Amino acid sequence: MVRNPLTPEQIAAGRRLGARLRELRGGRPLGDVAVGAGISPETLRKIETGRMPTPAFATIAALARALDTSLDDLALVLEAEVARAG
Repeated sequence: MVRNPLTPEQIAAGRRLGARLRELRGGRPLGDVAVGAGISPETLRKIETGRMPTPAFATIAALARALDTSLDDLALVLEAEVARAG
């Protein structure tokens, strides 16, 4: 199965998500948050830098839990784009 290329909007959303995760992480070490979410530090680094713009839902849910935030909070990065486009 061939995966369709990501749209510019999906790439931008991934960058916004990464920025929000970095913001929520604050001064906590990346490795600590990654371990708390059950993912590798490299995976979290890729998400935060936008190199993995469409992580799996389970990964996002685990990060929300590890960062003590809600999925709604993380979804706001997408709603902001919708509001700008509308």
